[in-house]
Amino acid sequence: MFASIITLVVCAAPVGPLAFVQSADAEVQKILQGKDATTEKLAARADDFIDFVELAHRALGKQWDTLKKPQQDDFSATMKGVLRANYAQKALGDGRSNAKITYGDEKVEGNEATVDTTMTVKDDTLPVVYKLYRADPKSGWKIYDVITDDVSLVTTYQDSFNKQIAQKGFDGLLKSLKAKREQLEKKKP
Repeated sequence: MFASIITLVVCAAPVGPLAFVQSADAEVQKILQGKDATTEKLAARADDFIDFVELAHRALGKQWDTLKKPQQDDFSATMKGVLRANYAQKALGDGRSNAKITYGDEKVEGNEATVDTTMTVKDDTLPVVYKLYRADPKSGWKIYDVITDDVSLVTTYQDSFNKQIAQKGFDGLLKSLKAKREQLEKKKP
């Protein structure tokens, strides 16, 4: 009985960041290698590994705190749609199903973590760093940023969003993102 309780507690414990990223990559590769791989399947699976609200929050930066909750929700949902459609299409179209991932170090600082990997596709090798967070030590990890070849997804969006907000305000940025999402969702590989 005691052994069963210990096993149950150990199995219920959240996995570490490295194991989480390995699991996420394995799931994505499994979908990509399937004959019935679709952007919808990839996008739906990404929801289990990526915290799109956290990514949107960090990409919007200081502007996030000036928004009302409905605006934050609308922005997050719109950005999620853009990211899901864009990256699922790219993964299906660029041969990532043949990618070889080499896992490096895991660094944990409180509720933030990074996992270093190297992705090799054909003859190209590039470093990929996953940035993760968790709400508290008992929560599971979620990815909120991916740094490829020293280029951060969050920082890239943050720079673009700051420029767009300066030019046309938050409502203009949101309108542009919604148009981009609509365009991407119509275009399916």
